Amino acid sequence: MSKAATNGDKYIPYSERTGAESLVYFTRDLSPAGLLKIFDKIAAAITGKVAIKLHTGEPKGPNIIPRPWVKELIDKKIPSAKIIETNTYYEGDRFTTEQHRKTLEVNGWTFCPVDITDDKGTALLPVEGGKWFKEMSVGKSMLDYDSMLVLTHFKGHLMGGFGGSNKNIGIGCADGRIGKKWIHTAEGSDNMWSIDKEELMERITESTKATIDYFGKKIAYVNVMRNMSVSCDCEGVHAQPVVTPDVGIVASLDILAADNACVDLVYALPEESHHDLIERIETRHAHRQLSYMKELGMGNNKYKLIDIDNGDAEITATEAVKGISGKWQPDKFN
Repeated sequence: MSKAATNGDKYIPYSERTGAESLVYFTRDLSPAGLLKIFDKIAAAITGKVAIKLHTGEPKGPNIIPRPWVKELIDKKIPSAKIIETNTYYEGDRFTTEQHRKTLEVNGWTFCPVDITDDKGTALLPVEGGKWFKEMSVGKSMLDYDSMLVLTHFKGHLMGGFGGSNKNIGIGCADGRIGKKWIHTAEGSDNMWSIDKEELMERITESTKATIDYFGKKIAYVNVMRNMSVSCDCEGVHAQPVVTPDVGIVASLDILAADNACVDLVYALPEESHHDLIERIETRHAHRQLSYMKELGMGNNKYKLIDIDNGDAEITATEAVKGISGKWQPDKFN
């Protein structure tokens, strides 16, 4: 019987990490222009038939990545790309494909094709080195794409602690009936949410590994750090109020480096600015997402943070958030 590790509630300071360093790009420019600029840094990986893995949100969800940003990115950089999604495990407004299509229309995702990848069935991808899974069930049509841009709204999460690129893929690419059930529900349990803390983080991460191994070097990660409620976008209009200030956008070809950089940026904020989000991360033992990605060889938790606003200078997380304090302020896209 597999057992989950412990210490998912413990933050590992940068000075205590070992191994190689990856490149993580950073901009404070939270705008369509900022997204285009940082995409250019990782664009070489995005070729052929492109899938954009994006959380399109529950009806009228207030915190998702703004549609105008995504539209401009597609129009100017990857005009043939499709957004991809899967149906939800829980009943609601994205449970069936028909319901999901209506929600997409309500939320304005009508300017490009959206492929609900488990609409026509599922496919199994191997999980190399996993202790919970040997394979993961994903939406079948995901396998039709040559490359994937993982475009993620970084925020908190009710069960996952934080939702970065790992959660976006691990939950978001698993199909709604099989894969998500394997991740969330213990075999034989009547409680669909019976798996939590370290074991949940490990299952999410193994699911992610199946997808990123499939795409190989043709996958890249962009995390948008704005409107960071402690709630996931799956909570829609019921999400907890945003209190963490906006930070910027990070991008990398390394999923662990991208997510770890975002966590480091949150921790580098002043106490009053990061208290709620850090509490959510630590009480859900979400640091296990990061340590398990490292154990599975999915990337590096050390990185060079490259400030693309200032001549690609290398900076620290503390330098990146200098001057950011207080509570979140709304922007014009809300």
